[in-house]
Amino acid sequence: MLLLADVYNLTKKFPPQESYGLTNQIQRAAVSIPSNIAEGMGRFSIKERIHFLEVSNGSLMEVMCQFEIAHLLGYITTTEIETQEKRIATIAKMIIGLRNNLEEKKNV
Repeated sequence: MLLLADVYNLTKKFPPQESYGLTNQIQRAAVSIPSNIAEGMGRFSIKERIHFLEVSNGSLMEVMCQFEIAHLLGYITTTEIETQEKRIATIAKMIIGLRNNLEEKKNV
């Protein structure tokens, strides 16, 4: 959720012409991350839970790519992207850890 808040705060600085482009895309991808985790955890099947974690991780990588684009275009600073890279790496480790835990339960 902190990443989601960061995305919304950082995209406030994007130029108005990006409202329906990069701003919209990165916000949608960021909302998708916790939403897919929540939806997956609401499923009864471990296989489905894993699937939604994988979708969530894909959205996380999409957000990272879009931050890199925003940095390239000068919309966010080097410090801001470095902060987000660290946060995204931490979230990715958490998602992968949860996925691995579910894989172990599935194989028992």
